[in-house]
Amino acid sequence: MTLSSEEVERYARQIVLRGVGGPGQNKLKAARALVVGAGGLGSPALQYLAGAGVGTLGIVDDDEVALSNLHRQIIHGTGDIGRPKTESAAAAIQRINPHVAVEPLAVRLDAANARPMVSRFDVVLDGSDNFATRYALSDACFHERRPLVSAALGEFDGTLTTLKPYEKGADGRPNPTYRCLFPDPPEPGTIPTCAEAGVLGALGGVLGSLMALEAIRAIVGGFGDGDEGLIGRLLMIDSRAMRFETLRYAWDPDNPLSGIRAPAEASAAPDA
Repeated sequence: MTLSSEEVERYARQIVLRGVGGPGQNKLKAARALVVGAGGLGSPALQYLAGAGVGTLGIVDDDEVALSNLHRQIIHGTGDIGRPKTESAAAAIQRINPHVAVEPLAVRLDAANARPMVSRFDVVLDGSDNFATRYALSDACFHERRPLVSAALGEFDGTLTTLKPYEKGADGRPNPTYRCLFPDPPEPGTIPTCAEAGVLGALGGVLGSLMALEAIRAIVGGFGDGDEGLIGRLLMIDSRAMRFETLRYAWDPDNPLSGIRAPAEASAAPDA
């Protein structure tokens, strides 16, 4: 896949980066990224993936734009209220970059449709707002061997990690799964919803942009020497203290996907 002269000019400041270059930009053009949720996290992620020249963006969201979304879901505008989020986001992406194809999927992702959906894309970004979707999506990405960038927003805090549990780490052990980090979902009602607790819109912009960065890293194969990324690492952001911290987490041999007692199909040996 080659870049047109217009694309070379459009992406010139990115192509000149030693960690991207022409080969990396061509990988971006050929790539298919699936963004689950066109909300506070998905909005900035989609815009930066479009700006970076990711060739095809799939958008999963079954909701419509509401006035209360607009302080943080910046891919949508006031005139989009009542419009399906997938439709509104697709139109915005076309304004940002006409070289990007969009596949709107106005459905709710669940355990039944996650694997067929995920299998059609190269990298997946989870900007969902509920644990059922997060577990269904992370399990699907494990089985379909797709990198997953997963983020979550709190009131003034957020987290971000990248998952490639189908591969091994530098220590020869399998990379951790989402279930290694969060073995079980919290009890219903213990985590307040966005509507109940609130959320700082600009924080979604920070985390969504970092999600796009991790997805771009996965697509181009890393940015060169010193590139670590967030595989096996959880980035935690506290916006009140303006503190960014990372903690390492590891493969749990008891996890139900790749653990030592996992079913044979699920626990197929990760790549070396």
